[in-house]
Amino acid sequence: MKTFKTISYVWEGRPQQVGDGFVGQSMIPSQRFQDFSPFLMLDHHGPMQVKPSRIPKGVDEHPHRGIETVTVVFEGALQHRDSAGNKGVIFAGDVQWMSAASGLVHEEKHEANFSRQGGVLDFVQLWVNLPRAHKMEKPRYQELTSAQIPAVAVNENTQLRVISGELNGIKGPALTYTPVLLAEVIVSGESQFELQLPQGFNVAIHVGQGEVVLNNTEKAAAKRIAKLSQQGEWISVSTGTKGARLLILGGEPINEPIASYGPFVMNTQAEIMQTLQDYQSGKMGFLEPVEYSE
Repeated sequence: MKTFKTISYVWEGRPQQVGDGFVGQSMIPSQRFQDFSPFLMLDHHGPMQVKPSRIPKGVDEHPHRGIETVTVVFEGALQHRDSAGNKGVIFAGDVQWMSAASGLVHEEKHEANFSRQGGVLDFVQLWVNLPRAHKMEKPRYQELTSAQIPAVAVNENTQLRVISGELNGIKGPALTYTPVLLAEVIVSGESQFELQLPQGFNVAIHVGQGEVVLNNTEKAAAKRIAKLSQQGEWISVSTGTKGARLLILGGEPINEPIASYGPFVMNTQAEIMQTLQDYQSGKMGFLEPVEYSE
């Protein structure tokens, strides 16, 4: 007999702007998502209209240590580079999974050609905590194209893409340090389906577009996130004729103390102080200036 998860909260994000090029809403943390390990932050930037610009806008260089940043692009294009020597461009359907671990400096901006042409940009960024045992490992960078992410039809109007972990028997390609489920559901029209989610995980469903009804009772519109119970396995989802886009988050909690300061997340205040010293002394590296042609 199927056991269904219950809906603890449906929460609306608060408006937020990051840097000079990313406008949207902060979904996590919030009053209802203070302790949602291993997830630290979820921002949904867009959909926003990017005006043509010769110099790409976004977030200039900044450091990280002790976490992973995961970026999923729905529309538009982003470019990344960091002090570990990684660089890349992700387009609609692509995912970037950056494990800052022991620390690096990076920047994220509108991709150069996209910036010159302008257009619609829509993406989410998720911060995932790392356990103590992996916080000081060498940084790792994964760039997953849309073609690398398995996509299966749930029904005629519904597609499931699994980025990491396993959902409905589909496994995602991203490597994670702790069990993390990240998946996307794209619904093009009226649909009803069920998802089998892990028990004991912190689980949420973020509605990026459209509107859904969960367990035939709870409505969640765009830019809202539904927090689900750890108990139970299944969730029922239905949509209207306009469809929807969902991001499914699930993670095994990391039962360790957290000490944080901006982009640094460690286990003690002493580690935060050491992190600040390491960054200020240049141990996390530097980024070379970039000149953009006309």
